[in-house]
Amino acid sequence: MNRIEPRSGTAFRLNKGQTLTVRDPNGEQVADLLAYNANDTAEVLSSGRTLDYASRIFLTTGDPLYSNRSNIMLDIIHDDVGRHDFLLTPCSKDTFRIIYGDQSPHHGCFGNLKTALAPYDISADEIPVAFNCFMNVTVDGETGELSVEPPKSKAGDTIRFKAQMDLIIGLTACSAPQSNNGSFKPIEYEIGEEHIR
Repeated sequence: MNRIEPRSGTAFRLNKGQTLTVRDPNGEQVADLLAYNANDTAEVLSSGRTLDYASRIFLTTGDPLYSNRSNIMLDIIHDDVGRHDFLLTPCSKDTFRIIYGDQSPHHGCFGNLKTALAPYDISADEIPVAFNCFMNVTVDGETGELSVEPPKSKAGDTIRFKAQMDLIIGLTACSAPQSNNGSFKPIEYEIGEEHIR
């Protein structure tokens, strides 16, 4: 397993047919995941398209994640947790300034993704809403109010994806205290070949 240190991020290639396993080694830690078509980075993971086609906001095993061009980028092929977020944008300096009132805010997942994706010529303006692995956001059925609750992931829980095209992946160990029940922990990931039918 590769390790992403707390409040940091990385980017890497994931080829069509390969799997990506994201593991929460300590429990209650979110990982922001982005995907871009490696051959045309204007094609990017789309929260709106994915949730529209799924007709629900809680995605799990068997659900595809679509691009802004309605092509499947990733399939969720295994999920220990069953609760992830695809509504909220990567945390940023502005998140910490506006929501937390920080005077010297951390650059957040947005800053980490910006730095990690720069070698692939992907700019900050090309960072969309991430698939937030393990993030537990509830929605009030009457008011629509969003509430960020502690992740349901326990130590060692994983979510596994299969790539349906050649991809560039951005992945973080989330930097927002609210998302991670008040503490910052690492995330692990592994690239493999698909063996699950």
